[in-house]
Amino acid sequence: MMGGKHMSSAAASILYLRLRKRIGIKPGGIVTLGHAARLFCADPVIEAKLQTFVLHRHQQTEGNRIVIDLLQIVGALRQREPDLTIETFGDPQVLVLVADKPPKPRIAVLILAWLLLFFGSGLAIMNFHTDVSMKEVHQRITELVTGKKSEHPLWFQIPYSLGIGLGMIVFFNHIFRKKLNEEPNPLEVELYMYEENMNAYVIADEMSRKNGADIGQPGQRSSGGSSRAGIDDG
Repeated sequence: MMGGKHMSSAAASILYLRLRKRIGIKPGGIVTLGHAARLFCADPVIEAKLQTFVLHRHQQTEGNRIVIDLLQIVGALRQREPDLTIETFGDPQVLVLVADKPPKPRIAVLILAWLLLFFGSGLAIMNFHTDVSMKEVHQRITELVTGKKSEHPLWFQIPYSLGIGLGMIVFFNHIFRKKLNEEPNPLEVELYMYEENMNAYVIADEMSRKNGADIGQPGQRSSGGSSRAGIDDG
């Protein structure tokens, strides 16, 4: 009986912690452990108490990007709960983005980008067809199939043009906001990779500043740089 109680008590004093990739707060706000990480503890009282444990208070001089290191969190938890066993998983840092509110999409910029991509992609396709003599190819295929040469084989060119549009829909897996299936399309994968690389760059930049070491990778930044807030990942 005594051994069972001892084992249950030891299990209850283990905290499992996994940091989120990035979070958002408002200027002057605080970062709690429950906000910065996912927690699990067999003792619900300890878990609830640590959810509200304050890790950092934002100062105006810190700018709009803060990196909280895992060792910093473990050290703070050791001071608060000396007998607590901490098991960590995932990323070693969490990126904190500071802003009053998430930026709203600008409709004028969105329309301008849409028009630029629409006409730019159209010109790119037409230039490609000109380079490979696509018109002559269509005329030759029509002559081989029908035995007659036609300057404008529309019965072949129109389905070909529709097929290009259908192929783009299948490739990007989107019809406006509706997805054809649950698989990510190439654009979503590229955006995900961009976000991951941007987070890694910002964390490396902030950690080099915090440690006071020049590692020769990220450059200088101003404290008024733009960033997103209100995002919890991981």
